Amino acid sequence: MASVYKINKGVTRPIEFKGLKAQYIAYLAVGLVLLLISFAILYISGLSLLVLLPLIITLGTTLFFSVFRLSHRFGEHGLMKFWAKRSLPNYLKFRSRRLFTSLKSKSNIPITSFKN
Repeated sequence: MASVYKINKGVTRPIEFKGLKAQYIAYLAVGLVLLLISFAILYISGLSLLVLLPLIITLGTTLFFSVFRLSHRFGEHGLMKFWAKRSLPNYLKFRSRRLFTSLKSKSNIPITSFKN
């Protein structure tokens, strides 16, 4: 009798929940936890609910829209690529050739073996 195996389709696909992809789920969760903690701290400190609730609701709405916008704009790895590309310089400026001439002379150094 042949064994029946269940095939796990989509194992390598990124996690997706309600349109949020990959790390954006964590960004939203961390933002909501920070909103909850800030609500608790401000409420305990004595701030009025008439001021506190609209503030937290607008911050939460802004958080949701911004995280969903980032998720749809950049996708799974696009935000990391965006930040990496911004950190690259536009051009490199060398005032002398010493860097390149020293590279050639350093490559002729023999490699020594390690002693045990």
